[in-house]
Amino acid sequence: MPSTIPYIVLALFACFLVIAAAWSHMFSIKLTKGTWKELVEGLTAIDMGNVKVLARDYLDPHKGQIDRSPGEIWKLVGGLEGLHRMNENANRMLALAAFAQQWNQDEAAIVAEQMRRDAIALRKAVLRVELGLVPHRFFSKWQAASFLSMQEAASSYYLMRQRLLALYETSHAGLLPQLAATL
Repeated sequence: MPSTIPYIVLALFACFLVIAAAWSHMFSIKLTKGTWKELVEGLTAIDMGNVKVLARDYLDPHKGQIDRSPGEIWKLVGGLEGLHRMNENANRMLALAAFAQQWNQDEAAIVAEQMRRDAIALRKAVLRVELGLVPHRFFSKWQAASFLSMQEAASSYYLMRQRLLALYETSHAGLLPQLAATL
């Protein structure tokens, strides 16, 4: 007689995915209905100096590539709170890129797609860090994985920010100073 436990687990996982997709969809609709000012004001402060350092280390390989310890990287990203802030800002930056389509439809569509891919990489990296928090105390392998995931998250966020600022520089330079100051 077959066990029903695998089916129950699969059903719970499917329910979780449906709920997560619905929540994400509702959140994205809420963001697209906001004004430009509301989107910018909703961005939270992130130390871009630290993010830039981590992103450059990850994106521009150099001799002696392991310059920082996982603990130092954890401090530079601002811990789990910093990773969550990056994740939240990523959603708002995507909405700001979509907002720019009213001024520069062709470039904004391409940049928004690039940023969407960066946001997916950011979310995956944050999820890997979150999943690795518990096991990393027991297995050193998780520590290295978290180390790389934190750098990937910082790099993805950095790329999103740079793409958005460049888009606003060509699409609506008048809004660029306020956006740059907030980001």
